[in-house]
Amino acid sequence: MTIKLPINIEDLLHRRTVESERIEYKEGWNPESILRTLCAFANDFHNLGGGYVVIGVAEQNGQPVMPPVGLLPEQIDAIQKEILNLGNAAIRPSYHPLTATYEVQGKTILVLWAPGGETRPYKAKTSLGNKADWAYYLRKHTSTVKASGEDERELLTLAATVPFDDRYRQNATLNDLSAYLMRDFLQDIGSELLTEARDLDMETLGRRMNVVGGPTEAVFPKNVGLLFFNEHPEQFFPATQIDVVYFPEGAGGDRFEEKIFKGPLARITQDALTYINNLYLKEGVIKHADRPEAERFWNFPLAAIEEAVVNAVYHRSYEIREPIEIRIDGNELVVLSFPGPDRSIRLEDLQAGKAVSRRYRNRRIGEFLKELDLTEGRSTGVPKILRVMRANGSPKPEFETDDERSYFLIRLPIHQAFVEPEIPTTPEVTGEVTGEVTGEVTDDMIRLLMLMEGEMTRRELQAKIGLKHDEHFRETYIKPALNAGFIAMTVPDKPQSRLQKYRLTDLGKQVLATKDKP
Repeated sequence: MTIKLPINIEDLLHRRTVESERIEYKEGWNPESILRTLCAFANDFHNLGGGYVVIGVAEQNGQPVMPPVGLLPEQIDAIQKEILNLGNAAIRPSYHPLTATYEVQGKTILVLWAPGGETRPYKAKTSLGNKADWAYYLRKHTSTVKASGEDERELLTLAATVPFDDRYRQNATLNDLSAYLMRDFLQDIGSELLTEARDLDMETLGRRMNVVGGPTEAVFPKNVGLLFFNEHPEQFFPATQIDVVYFPEGAGGDRFEEKIFKGPLARITQDALTYINNLYLKEGVIKHADRPEAERFWNFPLAAIEEAVVNAVYHRSYEIREPIEIRIDGNELVVLSFPGPDRSIRLEDLQAGKAVSRRYRNRRIGEFLKELDLTEGRSTGVPKILRVMRANGSPKPEFETDDERSYFLIRLPIHQAFVEPEIPTTPEVTGEVTGEVTGEVTDDMIRLLMLMEGEMTRRELQAKIGLKHDEHFRETYIKPALNAGFIAMTVPDKPQSRLQKYRLTDLGKQVLATKDKP
């Protein structure tokens, strides 16, 4: 029976979401070589999530040669039977990859998906002869090599540890996984498995996506499955949430606004970033007399925030009952997560963007985030933050932890232009603004403020002013008053809410008290 894997075959062949060291191309069936590679992927020495062997595709300089050579149907049947036998007799402990066939440019290829095994370390026969020795294998860049010396000792040390996200959750059942969320994920990544997903039972679909494990008589979801495909993962992993806290008066002020995001990891990551982008990011423009191009910049560049937040989701511990916290004020945006980076990473290397980790706390979480194009997962996050902040003209970001590596803090300073007193912060999201009136106060603003009574909808205000053109009203009256801090939204976290209304702020009342009525 032909099955499909939870990955897009075009992405796999062109390495859009899978690194080169996680793919090996084979023009034909070479059992000894493929056995060693499967053993190496099962050992998953760098906790990258295993890898793929593509049979029927030649390789040249690390790239697949197209069109594929392909395999005949009888070859595929024989290979699948031999893989089953090798998994029992030539690898210890027993290990079986998942196999799938695909049609690519008129040719049939066979793909072996070999996720990191749960009972490391694995050893394989050095040859298929009767008196063959056994050895441990691992991946070094794009090659499969025999483990020796320090690498073998380190591999044996890893044997006692299955990453937390790849462990079974024995107090959960298959009913705790959402087929809807799983199909939604497959659609987002363009997986061909989506066409079969509706007809598969939960156990089969879960095993295909490697979020379910255990023998048939005792099947359990894996932690990564519950984190991504359960509507309320916090019931299994307390504090699985992202808290966004805004301090309109600074971190030492009495007022703050908090928005808490709970739910599946991919959703809360994307929702938190969208929320920050919509409400707290502002673009600045400076026009220069000596050149036609205006200088554009942001208070905080979104790409740097994305890297910082996804880094926290990827690398935090879901055994620690502390949420990811994002704090925003007039000086900085801070992302805090627990615990800190691996002890092998020196803080000075981290600050310089030169740190490279050989260990990933959550290899499966990283795998899913990479398939969603939320991260590259190759220690590129910190260098990208540095690069994006520099391109935006922002001060250099700061990375902080302690000697015990109990926390990790990424501090993104605000662009200096937004520190100037004449440039307003985002008053529309504070709910209340006080202070001195700066900038031009137009007659249109005064007219709007005078007509406001309590909380009013946009349509009510527009009718009172007597305008029929919605866009003109928004651009001439609502937006300038919001940006000046004279009015505020009653539902600031959902600007497009059907329940949205507007009200005077203290600053708006101050304006009315000091201006003559026209």
